[in-house]
Amino acid sequence: MQLSTEMLVHLKLTKGIDNLGVWQIIKGLHDFKLNGELTAYEIAELAGLKKSHWSFITSFNEVEEKDIQFVINTHSLITIYDDFYPPLLKEMYNAPVLLFYKGNKEFLKLNNLSFVGSRKATKIGLASCRKLIQELPKHFTIVSGLAKGIDAMSHKVAVECGKKTISVIGSGLDVVYPKENQALFDYLSKEELVISEYLNGTPPLKHHFPQRNRIIAGLSMGTIVIEAKKRSGSLITCERAMEEGREVFAVPGEILTGNSNGCHQLIQQGAKCVFSAKDILSEISLAH
Repeated sequence: MQLSTEMLVHLKLTKGIDNLGVWQIIKGLHDFKLNGELTAYEIAELAGLKKSHWSFITSFNEVEEKDIQFVINTHSLITIYDDFYPPLLKEMYNAPVLLFYKGNKEFLKLNNLSFVGSRKATKIGLASCRKLIQELPKHFTIVSGLAKGIDAMSHKVAVECGKKTISVIGSGLDVVYPKENQALFDYLSKEELVISEYLNGTPPLKHHFPQRNRIIAGLSMGTIVIEAKKRSGSLITCERAMEEGREVFAVPGEILTGNSNGCHQLIQQGAKCVFSAKDILSEISLAH
């Protein structure tokens, strides 16, 4: 048995349950003998909810059918059960059970490499990003997060080079952050692909970005990091990639300002030191 799209959206609209809770339900259904539709109480039991048990049941029962249908009719969405759901992402821990998208969902089945790095990238960092993406073969799709700096440069260079690109954002698909990337977002959402696990209207809250980073890592065969400090969101992406057994590549930088200390730390921990696309391709071909 599997959860219907309507039920997945219903759970998305319910307070007191997160993506991991929905996974608990999905896994629990294998041993569950269903007699009719699942009740809110049964769902709470399957999800292993304790502290939020009654608040979840109250919220679940308050969601109306019209609310569910509104989401389905106003969002382009893919569920964990769909053929278009990215195979690599599906392998990872806590993969989003729902993805919302704008653009060409065919991109989700391509060979992806993610590029992450500093929002305050230097000219050298941006030039390094441009060099590596230009050198990569066109069959690789470039994944990043639409932030300032390395992210935005990754998307722009991919487009300039005739490569496909996917942007993963930490807000609803009708909320562009940062605002200065509105034109880039508009282009990517029409000609390329933008995805999110958040409903329309969801603001770019701080805790959304580590969650977004797991999707960037999960979509990709390998992650390339450029100009990351030791305490950097980019390192979260790399950590998730390493946890899932994916390749991690780090571009070395200067040692005076600390702008690349995170990259150097990754190299010390075993990440591949990258000077050209050949360094990436040699590892990817060995792993696959």
